[in-house]
Amino acid sequence: MNIQVFIVAALVAVALARPESAYSVPVDPEKPAKYNYNYQVQDDPTKNDFGHQEARDGPNTQGSYQVQLPDGRLQKVSYTVSVDSGYVADVMYEGEAQYPAEVTPGYA
Repeated sequence: MNIQVFIVAALVAVALARPESAYSVPVDPEKPAKYNYNYQVQDDPTKNDFGHQEARDGPNTQGSYQVQLPDGRLQKVSYTVSVDSGYVADVMYEGEAQYPAEVTPGYA
């Protein structure tokens, strides 16, 4: 019987010592979400070119992102997200695809 009391006391102590979760309910759930962020990476030696920007005000979100494709083209995607229409994207490409005749593997 003493071991059962000890186990229950230990479980209660662990439950009380547990830190609060980082994911909690907002203080004012009626207040609509609002944010804006972006980032851009452009590194000429490695030919990396990518980025993303997005903004939200209430239930509607709009944004765009771009990425340098292996064939040399830049892919740009603009999108909107809403309750009524869902995710709607417009995809565009800049440049012309290039395929080298011979690919030489690079070794470090």
